[in-house]
Amino acid sequence: MGEIRKLLVANRGEIAVRIFRTARDLGIKTVAVYSDADKLSLHRLLADESYYLGPPEPAKSYLNAERIVKIAVSAGADAVHPGYGFLSQNPSFARMVIEEGLIWVGPKPETMKLVGDKLGARKFFSSKGIPVVPGAFEAVDFNSALSIAEEIGFPVIVKPAGGGGGIGMFVAHTPEDLEKNLEKARQLAGSAFARTEVYVEKYFPRAKHIEVQILGDKRGRVVHLFERECSVQRRYQKVVEEAPSPSLTQEEREKLLSAAVKAAEACGYENAGTFEFLFDVESRNFYFLEVNSRIQVEHPVTELVTGLDIVKLQLTVAEGGEIPFRQGEVQLRGHAIEARVYAEDPSSGFIPSPGRITYLREPAGPWVRVDSGVYEGFEVPPFYDPLLMKVVSWGQDREEARTRLLRALNELRISGVKHNKYLIVRVLEDARFRDASYTTRLLEDPAFYENLLSEDPAPDAERRIVQAQEGGEKGERTRINAWRVLARIHPG
Repeated sequence: MGEIRKLLVANRGEIAVRIFRTARDLGIKTVAVYSDADKLSLHRLLADESYYLGPPEPAKSYLNAERIVKIAVSAGADAVHPGYGFLSQNPSFARMVIEEGLIWVGPKPETMKLVGDKLGARKFFSSKGIPVVPGAFEAVDFNSALSIAEEIGFPVIVKPAGGGGGIGMFVAHTPEDLEKNLEKARQLAGSAFARTEVYVEKYFPRAKHIEVQILGDKRGRVVHLFERECSVQRRYQKVVEEAPSPSLTQEEREKLLSAAVKAAEACGYENAGTFEFLFDVESRNFYFLEVNSRIQVEHPVTELVTGLDIVKLQLTVAEGGEIPFRQGEVQLRGHAIEARVYAEDPSSGFIPSPGRITYLREPAGPWVRVDSGVYEGFEVPPFYDPLLMKVVSWGQDREEARTRLLRALNELRISGVKHNKYLIVRVLEDARFRDASYTTRLLEDPAFYENLLSEDPAPDAERRIVQAQEGGEKGERTRINAWRVLARIHPG
């Protein structure tokens, strides 16, 4: 493979910004693509070059594979990085990039196709000795689904065969639930993924979501970068992630990591990817769920505990380079926790909250990282995922990371759009999170949403602080403490 001198990122928002920064560190020129909704987006402003894609609708912009490849060729890019979401797990797009003589920063298209088919992946990895969740290996109708459910026991979960992101997934506790949810899942799967096939798996009420970061090179070497726990979820989508998992014994960790590496080797995995597992708290067994054949949203926690730049490693192996270390050289250092800050209203069913950010103050300080795709004055569009930023903390241990993230979130101020910051603060303060006994159902607790704030009236707070300071400069005696003013207006 050739050297990457110019990189097009086929994405937007914080992940495009994140990739550009590593590319700049390596002296690689950067190319952005943007829609009408992103003309003033941060990723466009930070790139060396930017090219117009089209209207804001994803199908006409960030999902327009032919247009993106044409731009990459005409811009003189050597490589395409897909980020996450959009076309990142589309093997046809990867193949188009490669056929134009460009470097694809990701796995081989045939591997993407294999792991992207949920049923096919279940069958393949089961045949290689990887434990999978008990359930179907073929698409089901009601009769076959009921037969499987009766064999493995209710409750079961209905899933689309060709999708992800929590779309079209429903839990069934009875045969009546199953019949109703099969039809709902088919309808949603058809509209979202253009495939109506669904299947059923055993549903574990007390489970944790634990995933392993994998890296493979073109020489067949595979290493793991340890695991992440992603059990704080809403609608099957992650909100808080941490590394390493606080839930595993060392023996359980070693078994999980070994299974992930074995699975990656079995499918000839190249580049970065995540092998996701369900961990049943009751039995202490883990089961393969799926592979995400691209960089994960939550990759920063792994970077903080290993000291490795995953994007840099992606570019290295995409060029044909070897993984520059051995498995034994990858060491865990401390603990990291990430909070995904979304423009959404948790108290109203997590409805997205597009609009203009009228005030923004991002946190900082030792061992705090903010991966952001927005700025004050930015108009959050209604067309895409409402992720604003990721606030990540590192600590020598989990408690230090937790308290540091709380401090960072209490410094964060966002006005103009509703957001989930205060929900995350409640999660971090919850006893179940603190002792790591929480499961994927944590956010089903209605107590999290009682009298929950979803906005920051920050400009008023800043004005009061300035007024207090001005009073002091005039010689007037004042005992107003800025932190107390903020605490009163923005209770943590």
